[in-house]
Amino acid sequence: MRKIALSLVVAAAGTVASVAYAGPANNGGVLTINGQLTANSCDVNGNGQGNNFTVTLPSLSASELSAAGATAGSTGFSIALSNCTPNTGKVHTFWEYGSNTLSDGNLLNNGTATNVEVQLVDYNSGRKVIDVSKADDAQNSQTVNIASGTANLQYAAQYISPAGGATAGTVTTNVTYSMAYQ
Repeated sequence: MRKIALSLVVAAAGTVASVAYAGPANNGGVLTINGQLTANSCDVNGNGQGNNFTVTLPSLSASELSAAGATAGSTGFSIALSNCTPNTGKVHTFWEYGSNTLSDGNLLNNGTATNVEVQLVDYNSGRKVIDVSKADDAQNSQTVNIASGTANLQYAAQYISPAGGATAGTVTTNVTYSMAYQ
């Protein structure tokens, strides 16, 4: 009697399996995930405040951002690396896409001012606007050399009013960054 019960269970399982597999269909696919772990690491210090830091833009009149595309209040900051292992190589900052990333590459203002965003600029090789909405190598974040275990990356944040007509109020945003070693 036990053998028969076991045979029925196996047969029932085989029937379910054949019903669940209906042959090839075009409603699924294959997800491939690639990554890389490196031995590179450095101590990160943004504007002398550690790896989490704040940049304060100057208080300006909203009228400075009345024209479409107007920028104002450019404020420099640096990301200093030290104790890098290995002590040579290349590095750049990858500004990670997140909830504050806008399709134009700027950062969303979460404050009360309207018609204003925050834009990042790279000063490591000229004054190139960083497009946070792009992939790592397409953001305009320039690569610098690590020498004797240190590197210094120079950036700025500034107000921008893509459509013009900025109104008075507060401006606040944030962005996550990672150091990308080569």
